[in-house]
Amino acid sequence: MSRVIPFIEDREKVCALAPIAYAPIRHHVFVCNGKSCTAVGSAEVKEALTRELLSRGLLFGKESKGSNPKGSVVLSDCSSVGFCAVGAAVLVYPDGIWYAQVQASDVPEIVEEHLINGRIVERLALLRVPAAEKSLL
Repeated sequence: MSRVIPFIEDREKVCALAPIAYAPIRHHVFVCNGKSCTAVGSAEVKEALTRELLSRGLLFGKESKGSNPKGSVVLSDCSSVGFCAVGAAVLVYPDGIWYAQVQASDVPEIVEEHLINGRIVERLALLRVPAAEKSLL
């Protein structure tokens, strides 16, 4: 038998239990950790993103772990996204931009141009999801 959790209406209680619910999140960045992406350095890309976002105070997370509870970027791993031949793959939402062949050295440009200034890094952008009429950029 499943336990029904009562809906919490008190905003302060929700914020205390799930701070992300009221954080100023602007982007959720996913780094593929599938076998092919890992083979071409996706772990290094994620480490570089973590360092860059932390140094700029943008990485959302617990203060006790060095992150910013008011950060505007959530960083997550994801399994294969089907870019196996063109990894490492980095996906930026809600913009729906899928970057391909990303290297750790590309991270400062992605953070500065896309996450801060809202400009797609065209040389790395492969796909926009949801796709318009033409899905390739």
